[in-house]
Amino acid sequence: MWNEDLMFVAAESFEEPLILTVEDRIAPNKDEVLGRCAIPIQYVDRRLDYRPVNTRWFNLERYVVVMEGEKKKETKFSSRIHMRICLEGGYHVLDESTHYSSDLRPTAKQLWKNSIGVLEVGILNAQGLMPMKTKDGRGTTDAYCVAKYGQKWVRTRTIIDSFTPKWNEQYTWEVADPCTVITIGVFDNCHLHGGDKPGGARDSRIGKVRIRLSTLETDRVYTHSYPLLVLHPNGVKKMGEIHLAVRFTCSSLLNMMHMYSQPLLPKMHYIHPLTVSQLDNLRHHATQIVSMRLSRAEPPLRKEIVEYMLDVGSHMWSMRRSKANFFRIMGVFGGLIAVGKWFDQICNWKNPITTVLIHILFIILVLYPELILPTIFLYLFLIGVWYYRWRPRHPPHMDTRLSHAESANPDELDEEFDTFPTSRPADIVRMRYDRLRSIAGRIQTVVGDLATQGERLQSLLSWRDPRATALFVLFCLIAAIVLYVTPFQVVALLTGFYVLRHPRFRHKLPSVPLNFFRRLPARTDCML
Repeated sequence: MWNEDLMFVAAESFEEPLILTVEDRIAPNKDEVLGRCAIPIQYVDRRLDYRPVNTRWFNLERYVVVMEGEKKKETKFSSRIHMRICLEGGYHVLDESTHYSSDLRPTAKQLWKNSIGVLEVGILNAQGLMPMKTKDGRGTTDAYCVAKYGQKWVRTRTIIDSFTPKWNEQYTWEVADPCTVITIGVFDNCHLHGGDKPGGARDSRIGKVRIRLSTLETDRVYTHSYPLLVLHPNGVKKMGEIHLAVRFTCSSLLNMMHMYSQPLLPKMHYIHPLTVSQLDNLRHHATQIVSMRLSRAEPPLRKEIVEYMLDVGSHMWSMRRSKANFFRIMGVFGGLIAVGKWFDQICNWKNPITTVLIHILFIILVLYPELILPTIFLYLFLIGVWYYRWRPRHPPHMDTRLSHAESANPDELDEEFDTFPTSRPADIVRMRYDRLRSIAGRIQTVVGDLATQGERLQSLLSWRDPRATALFVLFCLIAAIVLYVTPFQVVALLTGFYVLRHPRFRHKLPSVPLNFFRRLPARTDCML
């Protein structure tokens, strides 16, 4: 008995069968096939939710050699195997990252909801393209565009030998969710006659643009030029600009607003979620299937194009991307840090007038607590109205400063473009490994410090330090009695006045609660 559930990506029209073999491990790296069965997928049950699927017995067969004058193979019954097989229709097959997914619908069309609008994209022209290859001793570029939204891929015609190609082609897509992204890439066709690109014929990437539909105003035509940026081992490079006309037309504003309250993924992803490793494996298989299918199209979209459009290598380690994500986190918390510094200035009476006004506001809110929530929401409303004047006029595009592409040093970029497994010499790999160990050591220290603070919180009541827990329990009892007999407004006023007290009543030494917390035991002393 195995009792294991396995999941694969199956491509319509389900021509390939599911092949299952049962093998006997004779010795290490040596197996003998005991039986094999091929199951046609088109006859497998389909389900749209998590209703039970009937199990079936399948015949296992194997080839045996029959000696009748000459050797010949015959298929003979070997055994039977008990399986539960179904085509899942309630999940969405993720062939791209959820951060910039262009489609989030389940695979079963019966579960699709009505579209909420139409996306129209006009691929007009490009300007200032760089020469991508040599032809007759001079630089040239044969550019074409690829756009991907949902399951629909489109490709423009190739404009031969032009640094300012004009396509003037228009495409439309039905939109089921406004919080999706369309990806448009520009490539150089290296498979035309006369293209002598060294290192094999692979279509070169010129750049790509992502546009999130939720950043577009409905029924407005955006005609804007987007920079085409590509990261090379020697740094980021602007390859030109592409001129697009984009319009998102909404059929029902009410339906679109309703979408913002719906789950992002189909409900099966929440009822029976897939593991991270499952998602990674399924995405890899889905990308391979899409790549094989599009390579058979006419004209073909080759593997390097599909992988670039789907960002296949985005999960690989990159020093540049790690720095960029760290500074993104710091940018997110920058507002909280600024509020903390402002409150510290209030507490230290840097501006006495502001501090007095904060005292007055604090007294009003304590005496009339029903005003707290309305005041907060009114303040947020006023901030939103104030920022309306600085709203983006055009859809955002690739940002080199946000990506830390300009500040990355050559060795970091060379590491990012290295193959997996590595193809670099041993001394370079050793240097990168040592650098990674030093960075990981700092991360390990920070994670350990965070764990220490959490364990100190747990040790307040765990009696790990009996004296500290006894003090805390006694404090909780006294605090409960005091809070029962004292009106809440009095407690809040006294606490607020204590926090906002004048600097002459402050000590530079840490406070008693902080000293007590830092003395609590953590589990670091139990680690090897």
